[in-house]
Amino acid sequence: MGGCLSDVRGGKQAVGVGQTGPSMPSPIPDSNATINDAVDHFFRVRRFHPLFTLLELSLSASRLRDRDIFSKSDPMVVVYTKKRDGTLEELGRTEVIMNSLDPAWIKKITVAYHFEIVQPLIFHVYDVDAKYHNLPVETLKLNDAEFLGESSCALSEIVTKQGQILSLDLHNRNGNGGLKNLGKLTVHAEETVDSKNAIEIIFRCSHLENKDLLSKSDPFLRISRIVENGGSVPICKTEVVDNNLNPIWRPLCLTTKQFVSKDNPLVIECFDFNSSGNHVLIGKLQKSVADLEKLHEQKTGASFILPSSARHGHEKVLKGQLFVDQFCEKQLYSFIDYLSSGFELNFMVAVDFTASNRNPRTPDSLHYIDPSGQFNAYQQAIMEVGEVIQFYDSDRRFPAWGFGGRINGTISHCFNLNGSASGIEVEGVQGIMAAYASALNQVALSGPTLFGQVINNAAEIAGRSVSYNSRKYFVLLIITDGVLTDLQETKDALVRASDLPLSILIVGVGGADFKQMEILDADNGCRLESSTGRVATRDIVQFVPMREVFAGGQTSVAQALLEELPGQFLTYMRNRDITPGAGNIAQASASYASIY
Repeated sequence: MGGCLSDVRGGKQAVGVGQTGPSMPSPIPDSNATINDAVDHFFRVRRFHPLFTLLELSLSASRLRDRDIFSKSDPMVVVYTKKRDGTLEELGRTEVIMNSLDPAWIKKITVAYHFEIVQPLIFHVYDVDAKYHNLPVETLKLNDAEFLGESSCALSEIVTKQGQILSLDLHNRNGNGGLKNLGKLTVHAEETVDSKNAIEIIFRCSHLENKDLLSKSDPFLRISRIVENGGSVPICKTEVVDNNLNPIWRPLCLTTKQFVSKDNPLVIECFDFNSSGNHVLIGKLQKSVADLEKLHEQKTGASFILPSSARHGHEKVLKGQLFVDQFCEKQLYSFIDYLSSGFELNFMVAVDFTASNRNPRTPDSLHYIDPSGQFNAYQQAIMEVGEVIQFYDSDRRFPAWGFGGRINGTISHCFNLNGSASGIEVEGVQGIMAAYASALNQVALSGPTLFGQVINNAAEIAGRSVSYNSRKYFVLLIITDGVLTDLQETKDALVRASDLPLSILIVGVGGADFKQMEILDADNGCRLESSTGRVATRDIVQFVPMREVFAGGQTSVAQALLEELPGQFLTYMRNRDITPGAGNIAQASASYASIY
């Protein structure tokens, strides 16, 4: 269970505390406030992908074709998703609505939205014969129903629309022949969440009893909810504060789903952390959320107790106390809330042109373009990631660079992939692919492998966007085959960029040793530190070696790279109190000005 917080550093992290506010950095960039690390690890090691948002699709139609003679059509919708092999998998069916050419179906279709993959949806509308109306729709044979039309879209097209509503034209099967005007289908997506309401709390303690002999205790809090049978269910724990009897913990966020109601009793236990897992109870108390709010308002503390033992037979009231330094109610907006309100993801790409890729004209080169049309590793990474991100970028104009190449005899560590002296953008994913293929004929491979300039250029674009109050978040894809020469300079650039609306995805191609890249990807819980001692505000890097993706067989490069992106996006927005409806996101302008 090495990935399940069993190591000392992992064991000291907070769990289930949600996203913190702007006052302090979040200890772990969870994308969902209620995700349990142990459960998440259980799914991951079995190659399941639980990191999704459940959506409900509401469907309505207008101006359907009338296929009945003595009445109007009785329509039903069947919703499919298209799998990677091209086959259709049915997601669900609406009810049948009798005699309507403008139906609004009540039954919702539930679909798991995965940000990191393209999810094509196919909608088939049928006229169901009256003799089948008393049968469950799931049992209906579609061959016995009359086809009224079909439409299709990607799920991401729906969630990025204002209000998450998309209207689609209905046409004949596969868009071929026949009547062109078959009506319209409207799809409305909504998250199936219990509540976005949450409370943010800062706890501190004073005069805790010391449980260690040669040093002070390393305290952390564990909070559990009391359930109907009298037992308790743990809902979160704070991080560990080392060697401190008067600790102050980072803000934690509890959702309504976790604590159920303000009057529901919670058990708050304070432990002294031990790496063996045998944590020593310092004290405990029972308070509801309403009680905690009163402690904050009255600026008073609550005393811990030690439960009675068989020998003493009574509870011991301790000198140590729990205080609530901050208590505020807030809404936890989701990734989809931001996308549907107009926030965009802007894609950028940088390609490695160092000599270690070998001569692009020989089949053993990582840059070799196969005449048969089979993609090399660089092309595959560009296509897979670009095809996902492009749905979240309205103009689909992407900055594209190369690095480590020799142009007109001069080595450049950041040049425009399209060969232009001034214009850095290309049109769409195909534009990136064309510019990449053209550059291979114009640029000599050289070296060394330096990331610093590319990251700084991307950060400058992100910083300018903040200055203009733009509702944009930037995603830089770096594809490389080599070992970094400027590791510390890259760390410095990443630490500075961690204050900006920017995430960096790194794909390692070929068989090189990518240990340095794993250092940049702070998945071990240790944030990057610059040469001046400054620690990154948040983790903004995700690294994936392509050979491991291929070896796994069930996960695409895009899935492996993008699964952390919603969490990084939310950490940035929540740490700066940027809400989906915010017209002004200049909160980061000052920090940008101070670092560039």
